[in-house]
Amino acid sequence: MLDVPSISAIVAAIGVIVGVVFTYSEVGNLVKARRTDVSWRIYQSFCSKEFLEAVYKVWNLEFEDYNDFVKKYGPPFAENPVAVALAIVGNLYEGAGELLYRGLADYESVSNIPIGMMWEKMKPIVEGARKQYNFPTLFNKFEYLYNETKKREQQLAKAQ
Repeated sequence: MLDVPSISAIVAAIGVIVGVVFTYSEVGNLVKARRTDVSWRIYQSFCSKEFLEAVYKVWNLEFEDYNDFVKKYGPPFAENPVAVALAIVGNLYEGAGELLYRGLADYESVSNIPIGMMWEKMKPIVEGARKQYNFPTLFNKFEYLYNETKKREQQLAKAQ
């Protein structure tokens, strides 16, 4: 037969186990809620009127290389609508890349945005500005985001 101290110890152990299971469950729910919040914020940012106007402006730029871009639109750090559009687009992608790099967002949270086509459009401008302004880290997390996208695409292609 069990005495009172034994029953008390068993009840305490069961209480600890229930507490651990509950805590584990709640942490999982918090992680899911955080990821959902991050995904939603990214989505909202990429659907904003300001971003969409900027992305259309950048997408419709016509240039051969960095020098041609500067000749037609001015330097990328000028006070003009094209430079502002480049900054809006680049900074938003930079932020998404930073979140992915730091593990604050998973790839699925950022994979629904048009990463490849935007980086390929902006790459000559970014690389030229990096050299001209001695700014080697300009949009480096945007480039990281692009490279991660390419890695994922290659992994998917190999799996098929």
